[in-house]
Amino acid sequence: MYSPFQDEQGRPKTLEEVTWDDLSQLADLEEGFALEFKQTFGPSVRRKIPKIIASFSNSRGGWLVIGIADDTRAVTPVPKGTADFSQVIGELCRRHVSPAPRFDVRFIPDPRNSDQGVAIVRVDEGDFPPYVADGIVEIREGSSSGPAAGTALVDLYDRATARKLDVRRFCERTVYYPMTEGVDDPLPLFDLYLFKLGPRSDEVGTRAKINECATAMRKAFKRQGLGCRVQHAHDSLVFRTAQRDETIVPHSAIELFPDESMKLSVPAVILTGDDLDHAIKVLSERTLFPPRADARLIDASATLRRVTRMASLLDRYVRIRRLSWREYAVAYELENMAGVMLWSADETYLNYAAKNGVLYCATTDCLSRVRYLDDGSHDTFRARQFAGSHFFEACGLPLGSQDPEDNELVNALLSTSDEK
Repeated sequence: MYSPFQDEQGRPKTLEEVTWDDLSQLADLEEGFALEFKQTFGPSVRRKIPKIIASFSNSRGGWLVIGIADDTRAVTPVPKGTADFSQVIGELCRRHVSPAPRFDVRFIPDPRNSDQGVAIVRVDEGDFPPYVADGIVEIREGSSSGPAAGTALVDLYDRATARKLDVRRFCERTVYYPMTEGVDDPLPLFDLYLFKLGPRSDEVGTRAKINECATAMRKAFKRQGLGCRVQHAHDSLVFRTAQRDETIVPHSAIELFPDESMKLSVPAVILTGDDLDHAIKVLSERTLFPPRADARLIDASATLRRVTRMASLLDRYVRIRRLSWREYAVAYELENMAGVMLWSADETYLNYAAKNGVLYCATTDCLSRVRYLDDGSHDTFRARQFAGSHFFEACGLPLGSQDPEDNELVNALLSTSDEK
């Protein structure tokens, strides 16, 4: 993305890299398609900000610098105020712009007086235009904003449609598990798709960028207390959690792409041997309709622990890379789960099963709707919330029920990940 700030080698600086001294670079620049200045942060400017941000989002992104005179380019520091600039601007956009645009705000304090400074707003090109500000679709027209009309509106809708197709195609990715080949009962999987939004760039595929991302992912595995090995695919890297033979034991895998889109595949923990015999015996004694001897049972707590651990690992990666979950579109998929039953030794579950029957997945493979984490409330990835609500709900867990007994069951199963 364009940046009005450059380092000593002439490379564009990110918002996080900009310093007070860099503001002098604006003296030689003119307001234009991707750059706008505001000298103050008074009421009239605040009223214009939603329109400016929406117009950048509908175009190719841009930068709004508050505290720079638009005629002389002189630095005119604005008061810091009691409220954070990002909160104020975020609230303005939440009230006046739909859908929510993606932008970052940074206040750079004056070295001579920390109570004043310059606010810089970097607005990303929107993934799902048109962005409507107070009922009007604004686009950039030279150094200002104006209503879009005719072919401009058609182009905006086409751009949103193309991005939705990109997300849908990404959700068709699969990770190969050797142990599933020739097996009558394919491996039940929980898949989490994390599509990185934003403009596609030729730079994302550079070897240096790929190595940097791979190093960060290895570090995330290490901080999570897990070993990993890396396999190279034609357009991605696949990180797996163990060195053991995958034809015997299936391991969780993360597929990482050059643009930092990711796919997480977590095999469900299937009961076998003595564990399976014990579970069937207990359910036979406690329920009227026990599972058959050839039934497939998932260890609910072990599976949730596995999903939560891997989702937490992704959260570590995002923090290491200084990314934001608001940059991602998320979808979930259950593979090969039809008819699989839930098992838990928790008395709450056993009592529930005795009264209502064993919970099981009553659907074939299913892909959830795509969620966009750009509403400002996903600064961290709530692994248990997402894993529980999508994985166990498909297995019959009564989420959202008004029945206290149902809520007790939900709490019991979603709390088991902390027991071991």
